[in-house]
Amino acid sequence: MKLAADLAAFQARLGHVFRDPGLLRRALTHASLAGPGRESNERMEFLGDRVLGLSVASALFERDPAAAEGQLAPRFNALVRQETCAEVAREAGLGEVLKLGRSEMLSGGRRKEALLGDAMEAVIAAVYLDAGFEAARAAVIRLWGPRLAQVAGDARDPKSALQEWAQARGMPVPVYAEAGRSGPDHAPRFTVEVRLESGEAAEATAGSKRAAEQAAAARLLARMEGGAAT
Repeated sequence: MKLAADLAAFQARLGHVFRDPGLLRRALTHASLAGPGRESNERMEFLGDRVLGLSVASALFERDPAAAEGQLAPRFNALVRQETCAEVAREAGLGEVLKLGRSEMLSGGRRKEALLGDAMEAVIAAVYLDAGFEAARAAVIRLWGPRLAQVAGDARDPKSALQEWAQARGMPVPVYAEAGRSGPDHAPRFTVEVRLESGEAAEATAGSKRAAEQAAAARLLARMEGGAAT
């Protein structure tokens, strides 16, 4: 059975042509729409999480032979966490083809971070079930490519690092506040401000609140530690 036009376009963005298109349909079907004769993607999320983990771990291991486990682990965590999966899903336009029940659609399910992240993992599982691990790994490398190349040397969590910096100087924890939101519902952009008790502040914009918080924290920390302000 051929894919509908929207699913065919998503398949092209994914970079994998399914021999069994039913796997892709199942990967994109949320539990709110499941029923007799229509499976949800929940089991596939479980499998996809593991396939993604092995794909990212092997890629990091191969790309930096000199990296110690203590360097690889935080890089890995940064790349496989739900927020990153959701960001990749948004970039691939997954929300536009996600199959949701009426209640989830009305509550903005196509832009929910948890639903997008889980569905991205399910799609990876679909590729694995359709063509094996190497095909799934290749899809992960394509989709995560820029992040794999740019992940920080030690992947230090900026929010934690900024909090440690502030507390070491007798300050309370930094305060985060949403400063704005823009973009369409399926691809929102959040602007977050982080502020120290001393008055220094920084803003950043990203596809999720968490990512914007992390970027704002990194920007302010670089400034406070004497790095280039951006």
